[in-house]
Amino acid sequence: MSFRVSLRQRSRLIPAAIPYLLTVLLTSLATGVLFVLRGSISPAIVALLYLLPVGLSTFLWGLGPGILAAFAAFLAFNYFFILPYYTLFVHQTQDLLALLVFLGVAVVISQMVGRMRASLARATDREREAVRLAELSTQLAGVKDEQAIAQALAERALEAFQADRVDIYVEGQSGSQPILLQKSGANPPGVSKPDLLIPLQSGHGMLGEVRLWRQDPPLRMADERLLLAFASQGVLALERARLSQAETRARVLEESDRLKSSLLSSVSHELRSPLATIKAGVSSLRSGEVSWESEARVELMEMIEEETDRLNRLVGNLLNMSRIEAGALHPQRRWNVLSEIVGGVVKRMEMAARQHRIEVDVPADLPLVPVDYLQMEQVFGNLISNSLKYSPPGTTVRICARPGEGQVVTVQVSNQGPPVPQEHLERIFDKFYRITASDRITGTGLGLSICKGIVEAHGGRIWAENLPGGFAFNFTLPSTWDGLSPLLEAQ
Repeated sequence: MSFRVSLRQRSRLIPAAIPYLLTVLLTSLATGVLFVLRGSISPAIVALLYLLPVGLSTFLWGLGPGILAAFAAFLAFNYFFILPYYTLFVHQTQDLLALLVFLGVAVVISQMVGRMRASLARATDREREAVRLAELSTQLAGVKDEQAIAQALAERALEAFQADRVDIYVEGQSGSQPILLQKSGANPPGVSKPDLLIPLQSGHGMLGEVRLWRQDPPLRMADERLLLAFASQGVLALERARLSQAETRARVLEESDRLKSSLLSSVSHELRSPLATIKAGVSSLRSGEVSWESEARVELMEMIEEETDRLNRLVGNLLNMSRIEAGALHPQRRWNVLSEIVGGVVKRMEMAARQHRIEVDVPADLPLVPVDYLQMEQVFGNLISNSLKYSPPGTTVRICARPGEGQVVTVQVSNQGPPVPQEHLERIFDKFYRITASDRITGTGLGLSICKGIVEAHGGRIWAENLPGGFAFNFTLPSTWDGLSPLLEAQ
């Protein structure tokens, strides 16, 4: 381990010594040129020309090499250009004064150039930080997934710092798993401690940390400052994502409570009405006041049967809605005759439709459809029941089916009720969505949404439209099953 550390320190010292060697080389080169011209230029000109390598060394390699260049130029100026030559002794006072002034000017120039270079470097670093932060902020804007935030933070840090490896660790919340994302560069480090570790600290506690490895060049204070700014941006993005998730959960809970309240209110009303009717009818029959041979008995039995069917539809709707929401509505498909399904539903709804006329236009030679018989009965029952509710007494409800384009059967259930405003047509199949006030039209508001779930589970689609003088529900059903028609399947 110590051998590895010494190699690492040596690899850092060698590049650090190069600017000083180049400074000595540049000063030597200038000395050689000036030595050739020594007979034709005065020492004052030589002193001025020696300021060039001093300033150039400071500008290119920093204050340390600049100071070295100043002292090297001072010694070379004294040794080669001040009498007596090739010695560091100075016999004349004016020459000594000239040397001291030269040394002072050279040091001052190197410091001024060094400060200018440092100011330029700081300005460049600030500009680089601003650009990197702007890129990171742009990438994080609108991101609400913690995994995507960690991914963006790791990628930007790896690119900005030319790092060997970057790890982003985000602690989980509410029982969720923590996130550990690793991004490696061209030379990933071995198992070692990170060169820089920045916590992701928010006002509510620790969210995680950023770990960065970089061997060459060594990390500077500016790098640490920039990584701190990266971590702050990451914390803001994570808090924004978690606030958005909390808001979504609160909205879902609020919507769930609203749906529960609506469901309980609607179901309690819908259950109470038929139960009260059934209870009254059964009590009248048990009292003995109604003769078994009278017409009143027949009417009471019909009323009980109708309200029982109504309860049966309500319970079926509730069960199917729970299956749809749980993703457990799986149609038990069989090849069925659509006219038989429609005929059975219409026959059972004769009492409910006694104030309307129901016309059925479903050709007997219509292709068989692969559907769940009971579920399609519920679709037709809900659509017909809705049409009876919203159309005036004495009007006609019409059921029509025709072969459609693309191996489908198109079904239309139309009535002569009032048109629906265009803005409501798309939402008419939403749960509990009611266009008419609930005190005027009874129902749970689940029937049409259940129709939509069943039709889509069969691979079809359903929509509503206004017709001249009426309103219609349309839906399609596939006439093939796994690409096969009933004739091909029979073969």
